[in-house]
Amino acid sequence: MTTQHSALSTQHSPDLSIIIVSWNVSRLLYDCLQSIAENKGALTIEIIVVDSASSDNTPEMVAREFPWVQLVACNENVGFPKGNNMGMGRANGRFILLLNPDTQLVGDALENMTAYLAAHSKIGMVGPQLLNGDLSVQSSRRRFPTVGTAFWESTWLQPVAPKSILQRYYVQDVGDDQTVEVDWIMGACMMTRREIAAAVGGMDEAYFMYSEELDWCRRIKDAGWDIVYLPTAQVIHHYGKSSDQAATHRHINFNRAKLRYFRKYHGRFMTFVLRLFLLSNYLIQIILEGIKGIVGHKRPLRWQRVQSYWQVVRSGLRPAGY
Repeated sequence: MTTQHSALSTQHSPDLSIIIVSWNVSRLLYDCLQSIAENKGALTIEIIVVDSASSDNTPEMVAREFPWVQLVACNENVGFPKGNNMGMGRANGRFILLLNPDTQLVGDALENMTAYLAAHSKIGMVGPQLLNGDLSVQSSRRRFPTVGTAFWESTWLQPVAPKSILQRYYVQDVGDDQTVEVDWIMGACMMTRREIAAAVGGMDEAYFMYSEELDWCRRIKDAGWDIVYLPTAQVIHHYGKSSDQAATHRHINFNRAKLRYFRKYHGRFMTFVLRLFLLSNYLIQIILEGIKGIVGHKRPLRWQRVQSYWQVVRSGLRPAGY
């Protein structure tokens, strides 16, 4: 692992440390860093990019185009939680922003979030309103998942899930433009205080990818801090550009992370039942995709899905870290 160290600000303790964990999204990372430079306002900031052994010349691009950025070039894909923890270990700012490389800041988002935290001492974390590329609102605020949520949300049964379960989970009873206290926010952009990160600890590295922000927010809430969705700050998020590069691993990592969360907070038996349910979902999809392939409907796509889902089943979907 190599580190290039320089700073956008000459102050010893900047207002804000921005941590970006990147993997093979050089073009998007360039746009992200450019948007920070253009929209930092009066804030003094430092930016720490942790690159997880990208093969698309990301480290070279950062060093060439943004020499004021602190670059941590890893020799392997360290995962989202560990990468952010590495960045937080180097952060000197009063506030810390975890930011995805597939994001772009809109206007005074950074100043709005830092000002809100500075004015509300009981707030431990804020998240902006995330926007899709067409500027429509992207769902980014949540309540903690219940046992019921686990069997409906992000499974093939979600389209027929009871509306009350998903409305509660996605905070659909509150308008998108309302500032509101929530249980957790999406990890694409989340700002916290340096002292909270020090007191609560970093992200649980056993997750590798997915659910790590859920777990982190739960620990922050359990420590007595509030978490707020702040729509006066807006950030464009080009969703899933890193994870789309490895679809099978995305399925495996997502479900193993989901099971780890429920193992930690809802117990072993519930997690065992949920694991069997998820595996049976994939077995059913293998059968359905196989039948569609046999009758000749988009046959290459069907065989690709069968192979992918079979790899998920073979993985066993054991909870990450257990």
